[in-house]
Amino acid sequence: MIIATAGHVDHGKTALLHALTGTDADRLPEEKKRGMTIDLGYAYLPTPDGGAIGFIDVPGHERFLGNMLAGVGGVRHALLVIAADDGVMPQTREHLAILQLLRLDSLTVVVSKSDLAGPEALERAMAAARLTLAEHGLQAAALLPVSARTGAGVDALRRHLLQLRDEAVGTERRFRLAIDRAFTISGAGLVVTGTAWSGRVGVGDALWLSGRDAAVRVRGLHVQNQPAREGQAGQRIALNLAGDVDKQQIQRGDWLLAQAAPEPAARVSVRLRLAPALHAALRHWQAVHVHHAASHCTGRVALLERPQLHPGDEGLAELSLDRPLHLADGDRLILRDAGAQHTLACATVLERQPPTRGKRHEDRLAHLRALAAAGADDAENLRLRLGRQAVSLAELAWDRQLSEAGLERLLRAAPLRVAGQHAYAPEHWADLQSQLLERLAALHLQQPDQLGASRGRARRLALPQESEAAVNLMIDQLLAEGRLANTRGWLHLPGHVLAFDAEEAALWRRLEPAFAEANQAPWVRELAATAGVEEEAARALLRKAARLGHVHAVVRDRYLSSAAIRDMAASVRQLNQDAGYADAANFRDQLGCGRKLAIQILEYFDRCGFTRRLGDRHLLREARLFD
Repeated sequence: MIIATAGHVDHGKTALLHALTGTDADRLPEEKKRGMTIDLGYAYLPTPDGGAIGFIDVPGHERFLGNMLAGVGGVRHALLVIAADDGVMPQTREHLAILQLLRLDSLTVVVSKSDLAGPEALERAMAAARLTLAEHGLQAAALLPVSARTGAGVDALRRHLLQLRDEAVGTERRFRLAIDRAFTISGAGLVVTGTAWSGRVGVGDALWLSGRDAAVRVRGLHVQNQPAREGQAGQRIALNLAGDVDKQQIQRGDWLLAQAAPEPAARVSVRLRLAPALHAALRHWQAVHVHHAASHCTGRVALLERPQLHPGDEGLAELSLDRPLHLADGDRLILRDAGAQHTLACATVLERQPPTRGKRHEDRLAHLRALAAAGADDAENLRLRLGRQAVSLAELAWDRQLSEAGLERLLRAAPLRVAGQHAYAPEHWADLQSQLLERLAALHLQQPDQLGASRGRARRLALPQESEAAVNLMIDQLLAEGRLANTRGWLHLPGHVLAFDAEEAALWRRLEPAFAEANQAPWVRELAATAGVEEEAARALLRKAARLGHVHAVVRDRYLSSAAIRDMAASVRQLNQDAGYADAANFRDQLGCGRKLAIQILEYFDRCGFTRRLGDRHLLREARLFD
């Protein structure tokens, strides 16, 4: 379990942690010199079961509030310190606003320096603390007077903290750790530390480092300042890393992840919850500072429902970030004003890739409200996504931080159509199939002299946004159900029949005898001249004859009869069986034709997928073609 401290500067947070744990959390020389915490410090309290509670000592000075926000990211418990001699101060309220927005599991409040106040003054300080908590809508798990100097109340505080329980939330998700420190140790090498947001990690695991876009391996672990073989969500972890990376290449805010992440998000849909004690309204397109885990950037807020939100309001918005961040569904971000003077709101991520248009349409807003209501329910979130479009499984796994096993369980529990790397709701799948059939029906009306469309053309005409794997699976299902027909590779509706009309049939009877002689591949101009017809009329008829399966165009304007093609395919099979290949020379000798025609036919077989070319040789690929 990790507990983050909070409170105004010089209210005794570091001294209190020293009294609790025996550790001085101020580690920087400048902190020693100035007597105040500047950056994050860490201390650990051993527990009876052999574990430890980790404390993050955060700065109380307003100038270092960004460091404080880096410390509370991913933490579920807080310890607020209020000095008895000072009482509630500005940074006390600022920290309380942040804790209230983050909705932690528990908050313990300590009135420190109790030895500096008499009984009446101490009671007034305790009453002021209760009133301030009530103003922020917070309730303390305990409110205790303590003196780090005399030790009064320290044991009672220690007993209270030891009885707190931390649920192992997120351990079934992907491992994700926000890095806040990086250093080297002689003999060990690179070490990074941070708070584990989700998942588990063990010695020997391969991880991905976001800032470096590099793979690293876990050489060793310390969990809550103790050597360990495994760490998990909700713990402070130090990882000794092996890989092509050094300390200078790592910054606070980088992530260690179980798998490589997609591109960081520059725009996200969020639900905003404004601080109740906010001094002014939050306006549309207001500039803000954005704090996420140990990261910080600037950006703007685009309000989606109304032009401004007031203290305590909730609403939908889109964040436009000046520096993209590695975000996932449910991540919480703290927004502060452009001057970094006031905490404005907490933003919970709903969508990592919002659409560019229609963002304020009522159905779109209703969808975002439903996503917000779904929260951590993976099944409901998937159902909502599937109602609008196909879902990329890779993006779903990242957005919900699902492990491979978790993704498989989710997909098994939902009624889905999975095609390649996308999942479809059954209703959406059926709609897309209907769209495909309707487009083919329109094609038959527009081009009645064509048999149909190839798979590739059908996808381009009807479903250009869907993956090739998905469209092929839809077509296969329609063919199996008899709702679609395939004639020589052309897809068409079962009722659509292509045939010569009377005039075309008469012309075909004049051209057909030219194909009777074996191994003859006449050109269109030759056929037209022999039959005494216009060349363009002969060309149009032969294109239709090819669609009907009577002839094959081995090259443009040069045709072979289907019977001749079958015989030549048999020759290629035989050559592959006897010699192991067909080439221009042995195929020409087999057919007794010219070399040019032999090459044209072999290249036609390559294009059809019957053979594949390897140098000058043509190897059998799909023997069943042209049977």
